[in-house]
Amino acid sequence: MYLSSLGELALGSRLKALSDHFYASADEVYRACGASIESRWFPVLRYLWEHGETTVSDVAAAIGQTHSAVSQLADKLVRAGLVRRHKDAEDGRRSLLQLTTKGRSALTALGPIWVAVRRGVAASLGEDAAALLAALAATEQALGERPLVSTILAEHAALSAAQLEIVPYQPALKDHFYRLNAAWLERHFRLEDIDRVVLGDPQTHVLAPGGAIFFARLGDAVIGTCALLQESPGVYELSKMGVDETFRGLGAGRQLLDAAIAEFKRRKGKLLFLESNSRLKTALRMYQQAGFVMQPSTRPGSHYQRADVYMVYEPAGSRPAPAQRGAAKRAKATR
Repeated sequence: MYLSSLGELALGSRLKALSDHFYASADEVYRACGASIESRWFPVLRYLWEHGETTVSDVAAAIGQTHSAVSQLADKLVRAGLVRRHKDAEDGRRSLLQLTTKGRSALTALGPIWVAVRRGVAASLGEDAAALLAALAATEQALGERPLVSTILAEHAALSAAQLEIVPYQPALKDHFYRLNAAWLERHFRLEDIDRVVLGDPQTHVLAPGGAIFFARLGDAVIGTCALLQESPGVYELSKMGVDETFRGLGAGRQLLDAAIAEFKRRKGKLLFLESNSRLKTALRMYQQAGFVMQPSTRPGSHYQRADVYMVYEPAGSRPAPAQRGAAKRAKATR
């Protein structure tokens, strides 16, 4: 299920889907049993049945809904003839809610249905029913102690203040190497067989042959990665670069690229190349700004079906000046 793959990001959406499912199921049961109430009315009606007349504020606090939501629901119950709203005799500024005779009569006939609901939920969910109720209770308590909005904003502030850092490969980061690259490839192209092999076992296919892997980390969030593959002694390929696109504008791609180039130089490499695709205009500009030069044709023996660009790293000091390049072209033309 897609939403489950998003973890905490989709918590509200998953709970909303479950809530809608439970509401719809209860409504279908009520209709099948001839009851004239709706499942969304249940918390207010049940509270009034157990506690007698009370204010909208008291009901809202008891069932965990806003004053506005309870007030609107109360209006519907008044129109249905199940609830009466009247002024508080002791405080005319307050209104009280009270079950009508029709409302109390409707609820007293629901006992068998509510017993069936309890048993049906337990039978349908099995042991998970008790676990779910316990988890909900724990969640409600935790949210009361640590309000969600302020906690999220505090985490956002901490991330905003964090410095992006580039770190080398660690076994604990292995899954991020696959995750980041697979997400990028599936968005723009597709995972090829060679991608699955390398991404699935970076120790064997990148590190053991003399390569290196780098990660971009913001706080404890790993947001990008790239690899330096050693093809032969002194010959390296810049590959497997993937950055989480929800972290744009932080410069993670360029810092990863700079780290790989620095490692290539530290090793005194002779040739550094990369293969890419002409559709990736932004990435190609970044490579060119870092010193990679477009080659006239694709690389012979390329492993990638998607590659139609071949670039070779030429440090600024090793490239001929524009005038020299022009003279070389003219000399070649006169031969």
